[in-house]
Amino acid sequence: MSEAQQGGVARLRALMGERGYDAVVLRNNADLRWLTGAERTFDDEVAHTAVVTADTLLLHTDSRYYNTFMERLGPDGPWEVDMGRTPHAAWAARALASARACVAAVEDTVAVGFVDDLARGLDAESWACLMPRLHGAISRLRMVKDDEELALLRRAQEITDAAWEHIRSYVRPGMSELEIRAELERSMFEHGAEAVSFDSIVAAGPQGANPHAQPGDYRVREGDFVTMDFGALYHDYHADMTRTLVVGEPSEKQREVYDVVRRAHEEAAAAVRAGVVGADIHRIAQRVIEEAGYGEYFGHGLGHGVGVEIHEDPNFSLRWEEPVPEGSVVTIEPGIYIPGEFGVRIEDTGVVTADGYEPFTRLGHELESARG
Repeated sequence: MSEAQQGGVARLRALMGERGYDAVVLRNNADLRWLTGAERTFDDEVAHTAVVTADTLLLHTDSRYYNTFMERLGPDGPWEVDMGRTPHAAWAARALASARACVAAVEDTVAVGFVDDLARGLDAESWACLMPRLHGAISRLRMVKDDEELALLRRAQEITDAAWEHIRSYVRPGMSELEIRAELERSMFEHGAEAVSFDSIVAAGPQGANPHAQPGDYRVREGDFVTMDFGALYHDYHADMTRTLVVGEPSEKQREVYDVVRRAHEEAAAAVRAGVVGADIHRIAQRVIEEAGYGEYFGHGLGHGVGVEIHEDPNFSLRWEEPVPEGSVVTIEPGIYIPGEFGVRIEDTGVVTADGYEPFTRLGHELESARG
């Protein structure tokens, strides 16, 4: 287990001590990746359960993952890995009873059915145990990234940058959004991505007015804006970037709207530093867009945390009325979306420092043209 993972476990155990937890029960893959350091092991299945106490780290999995866990964690590591056929809840109940845990906090993301099964398992073990919820505690521990995590996030962005450098000279009139997406994702893999962070968005012309448009058969035309939102996954850490280019020459309105979005992004980024309230950064971008007369066309939050999940805490949005800590990695992504016409979004991912915001990308915010 690396120093980063040891630090995560230490921080969790410190939290347990503060709250009076004898144990914590976890099933969320992102939290388990963060705590164990087992790279490229977790997928979409909720197939694992961990029980953490003051002196043990227990992990229950099955035969599909066991060998990979042993390769990643090592036979002499601090995690005791079990692939027995006992159901997860019954296994956790037995572990809690063996540890004589009287207060075992349960991660918020577990299914209600698992909590019910855990209670029945404790009853079968003749053991009484309080089971408070963690209330997002590990998500908050994960907000502050260490040097190892920041290096992985920067590498994910380097791959994403390289794909943009390729795709911006590839797009030409007549190509469909689906064709462009296929080439964009091929380029990310060519440059070292292990997966894509999410389903890439390619939205051209009027499709761009839908912030989360699904690429389709629409074919790019001369004068279209094309918005691409994409990112590479590297060692389970995500990149997230959006750029909007124009095919040919932009109209006067397109230039105006693009410039408003660019100013909103840059004024918000200039105000970021450790301790700022996330909602206040959102309000800066919102003010720029509203003063330009486009307020009704910006409806989403300005940014979200990024790490082992593509959307995590903290946020630059109206729902985050809290300080953002140093070491947080957050996107800044203002946009203007005009139905029936076009959309513009400019997004960077960067780290919040003591005195500023450091984007991972090396790319600027100038409007670029794909001339085909």
